[in-house]
Amino acid sequence: MRFELFLAARYLRAKRRQAVVGVVTAISVAGVAAGVAALIIALAITNGMRRELQEKLLGSSAHVQLMRVQGDGIRNWQPLFNRLIRLPHVTAASPGLYEQVLVARGARDGGALVEGILPDQEQTVSDLLKTATPGSVRALEPQASVSNGEWPPIVLGKDLAETVGAGVGDTVMLISPQGEMTPVGMMPKVVRFRLAGTFHSGFYQYDAQMGYLRLSDAQHLFSEPDLLSVISFKVDDLDRAPEISKEIEQAAGKGYMTNNWIEQNRELFTALKEEQIVTFIVIALIVLVAALNILIALTMMVMEKTRDIAVMMSFGVEPAQVRRIFLLQGFLISLIGTALGLVLGYLAAWAGGHYHFIHLSAEVYSIDRLPFAPRLIDGVIVSAVSIGISLLATLYPSSAAARVLPAEALRYE
Repeated sequence: MRFELFLAARYLRAKRRQAVVGVVTAISVAGVAAGVAALIIALAITNGMRRELQEKLLGSSAHVQLMRVQGDGIRNWQPLFNRLIRLPHVTAASPGLYEQVLVARGARDGGALVEGILPDQEQTVSDLLKTATPGSVRALEPQASVSNGEWPPIVLGKDLAETVGAGVGDTVMLISPQGEMTPVGMMPKVVRFRLAGTFHSGFYQYDAQMGYLRLSDAQHLFSEPDLLSVISFKVDDLDRAPEISKEIEQAAGKGYMTNNWIEQNRELFTALKEEQIVTFIVIALIVLVAALNILIALTMMVMEKTRDIAVMMSFGVEPAQVRRIFLLQGFLISLIGTALGLVLGYLAAWAGGHYHFIHLSAEVYSIDRLPFAPRLIDGVIVSAVSIGISLLATLYPSSAAARVLPAEALRYE
């Protein structure tokens, strides 16, 4: 072991003439550990929020959507659909007809965005129906038969069904603002549906505001035979979704436009990134406070060890060696605190992610539990910041130790 490291470790273990020095040193270690653990947990939460939202968004919606620039939708869509699904990088596609309606049962109602779909194709671009009540997806298949006197099927989000007070098998009314012309003028169109099942994605916006119909039933509800609102696509490279959407738009021809999951959620992920940076800066102040404790502890230790320093210098120890002794002492304090903080932080993040003991209000946060996603790179960055700040705090006391004059320090000994 090097001479400087040996003395630095010896000074940390030695009994203090002034007990307060040892107390401040212990507080410094605890402060660094608390700051590092808090940073690891905070970064794990922000990473988890971003990952959870991204996974749910990608699982609940298409990567790319094609629609008309003007007009009421895509007509004569089958030839266009067959041509676009064969494009490079397109792995799946699904037709859809969207409409905003009012879902009602008795005196209770709620607004909803219902989509007419072909379930086999829809499940290739979205995971929402994978969480549906068993058997409900089969009811939405085009060839599914409906008994005489039985209303056509609909699948609603679980929260939406609870809002209108409907259970599986109940009848709900869909009120379309498109309406129909009557002798007394335009009247909203009302059609009854049978609730075939519900889905629960854990993403509140979808569970409280979405519903699925058969494509033919949706076209009948909106009095628009052979009409689509969008064609949804799944692509093989999420990060290249903007470029692939441009290729789809060009292949579709004039009068069409596309959007993609990155453009739709850019503000959300930008806000999450900014929140992560702000969180890192704010919680890093804990490490800064701990570094100030290290500065105080080393300064007091230099004062306590002034005579020892003078004796060592009189025996030929260089001022640079004395400086390194206290630099290494501060480094050891920060290293121990950082190691403890990493262990505590990763253990807490693992426990939070494994047991899901912190629940959230889905209406506010869009997800119903607090996600944790600890990353190794975060530990590296936090360790570097923690040790770097702590080493900066050792510069003054180590320089003060190196400036001790042996003759002055030993004059009255």
